[in-house]
Amino acid sequence: MTMLAIFPIILSFLLLAAHFYRGGLVALAAACLLLPLLLFVRKPRAARTIQIALLLGAVEWVRTIVVFAQARMELGYPYLRMAVILGAIALFTAGSALLFKTAAFRNRYNR
Repeated sequence: MTMLAIFPIILSFLLLAAHFYRGGLVALAAACLLLPLLLFVRKPRAARTIQIALLLGAVEWVRTIVVFAQARMELGYPYLRMAVILGAIALFTAGSALLFKTAAFRNRYNR
């Protein structure tokens, strides 16, 4: 498995860490920075943990879209571009979780 294969996973966690840090949730930001270390553990449970964390991250991005869009609508600000960008990040994060369904990841994590 090459670095290119795990890059989307690491990038997803970095984006989540920045999101949580900006929101003042330092413990969650630290967790997002530490979770990619589980990529070095060749156990199915480690892969499942990363996968679940990424899916929860995608849900957090969708929640953020709803909260920010509502706030911007109330202020009369445009929100569509923000929603599209954050939606793309949510899809990217969810897609990173799907990488564990590829043959390379299945072989690595004995799944």
